[in-house]
This record gives sequence, C-alpha cells and structure tokens, in this order.
Amino acid sequence: MELPVADPGPVRAEGLLLQCSYCDSEAMHKLAQLLLPGLAAVCVDSTTGDLFKKPSVVAVDLRKEMVDYFTQRSETFISDSLIESEVNQDQENEMPEDPFEIISIFMDDFSSTKRNIIGHVSWWLMSDSRDDKIDDFVQEMEMTRFWPLERREAIAEVLLKNVDLKTKYHCPEKYENEEHLADHKAQCNFRPITCPNEGCRAKVSVRCMQDHDSACPFKIITCEQSCEKRLMRCDMDRHCVTVCPMRPMKCPFGCDSSFPECNLEQHCSEFLQSHLFKILKVIHKKGFTDDGLKDHALQLEKYDNDGKLAKSWDVRSLTNAVKNLEAKMKDDGSS
Repeated sequence: MELPVADPGPVRAEGLLLQCSYCDSEAMHKLAQLLLPGLAAVCVDSTTGDLFKKPSVVAVDLRKEMVDYFTQRSETFISDSLIESEVNQDQENEMPEDPFEIISIFMDDFSSTKRNIIGHVSWWLMSDSRDDKIDDFVQEMEMTRFWPLERREAIAEVLLKNVDLKTKYHCPEKYENEEHLADHKAQCNFRPITCPNEGCRAKVSVRCMQDHDSACPFKIITCEQSCEKRLMRCDMDRHCVTVCPMRPMKCPFGCDSSFPECNLEQHCSEFLQSHLFKILKVIHKKGFTDDGLKDHALQLEKYDNDGKLAKSWDVRSLTNAVKNLEAKMKDDGSS
C-alpha cells in the first residue's frame, strides 16, 4: 500500500499570494532518512513479545498513522510554538527550532503511544536486542522497497516546510502572479540542481552546492599527497595508502628518517654505507670492530662493479648481495 502524494504546485498563501515551493534538497533528504528507522522502531516496539505478530504485519497501518500524526502535528507547530512562547516565558522550555529535532520529538511521542506493555519494559531492559531488531527491519523494508526514499522525501518536504519556523530550509518568497513567481523560481537559491560531478546523481539546492561539492565523493581532485594523479574523492584514501608514489614510508633499514616511497631508491643510494654497516653488524657479530666493519663496507662498495648493493632496497636483498660479494671476494682472493 503506497501513500498517495500529490504535487501541490504553487502554494496560495496570505490571500492571493503565491509562495515559492522550493526547499533545501539535502535537508529534505536527511529528514526522509529519519522516517524509515522511526517506523521500524514503532513496528518493533508495538509487536515485542507477541508471538503472532511480526513488525511487517503492522507496518502498513502504522506507516499511515505515523504520517497522519506527523502531518497534523507539523501543521499546527508554528502557531502552537508562538502561543507557547507568549504563555511560557521560561527560556529553558522553549520549543526547538531545528526541524530534525522537532520531527524526532514527534517520532518519540508517536512511538510511546504505540509501545505495548512488554515493549515499554524491553525498551530499556533489552536495548541491544531492540536495536538489532530495528536495524534488521530497516534492511528488510529497504530490500522490499516498502517505503521508497522518493516517497519519503515527498512527505519530508511537507513536514520540513511546516516546522521550519525561521525559513532556514525553505524559500519564504511570495508573489502576486505566476509570472513573477516563475521569474523568481528561475533564480531561487533553494531551486534543486543535479550535481555536475560525473557519477553523482544527488540533487542539491543551489545555496548548498558549494558545500556539497567540497565533500562530494565523485568530485575529481588532485592527490592529497601531491602526486600528479587526479582521482575521485571516494578513491582518495585507498590511493594514498596503497599505490600513491608519495605515500610516506620509513627506511627499511631502520634509519630514523621517513620519506615519500618514490624517494626510496635515492635514499638507499645516499645512505648505502650506513645501511651496509647495519647489515654487516648482523652478519658478523664477532671478529670485527666497528672501524673494521666500516672498512669492510667500503671494500664491498668498491668491489660491487654491478651496483647491486645500491639497488638493494630492503634488508633481505642487501643481505643477499653482501653475502654474494663476500663469497666472490673470497673466491677471487683464493684463486
């Protein structure tokens, strides 16, 4: 059972004035995302302990009740808030202005009226189990498209406009005729546009596009570690950790220095003597003084006609190169 949502078109307000219908697309999307877990919580709490009912059995009826409840509460929210502020001057009891907080309050109030006796107890006695059941039912509804996001967004748009007291998330402009309204809507900062980044299908209000673009996962940007690669923001972390030539690394021979991986060859060439000394201390634990090891390192480097020592970029390869050279030096000396 789908909930009917009609296109309201231009909204008549204050007599003959036409109000702009645009609102903040991202705020509407965020609010729509709150509705599904809210419904799941109501369905789970109302059927907790009932062996003959599952959350899915009551979902259709509770969805309609919840939407009706939210709509009615939201329609009178602004007037109720104004009355409340005049009657009650206590600043601590003022109604919130954030639409998401307001809808969350509506959700808690509605949920408390549908929670059965066992649900009231399990709500705090078995909170971990309750959360798992809610998550499972949310996934079930998403898989079956029980309440698709686009349907929830249509409802969220109505709720957002009803409770947005400061008109922070929807356009407050009103006009005398449709021509003036159309001119305004063509340049309204709340008008939705599709993100221009390839692969991103998000619709964002013009006023929020800069913020969205600065965080859009499909935005092509230059590598954060200053290599020449340009890639999507969503691939940046993997690139920086796995394949970026500028990713930082420590010397494989235990030097205190760190450097971009692309400079490993240069580092190993510049610090070959100190690396050789470290390797020789391990190979020749006895029989050499430190000065003797340093002299031996110089001899190995001079004897290395193929430059294999400088091309050894880790402990294992340098150790093998040293042993091979020492064996060759021994054979040449004996012959």
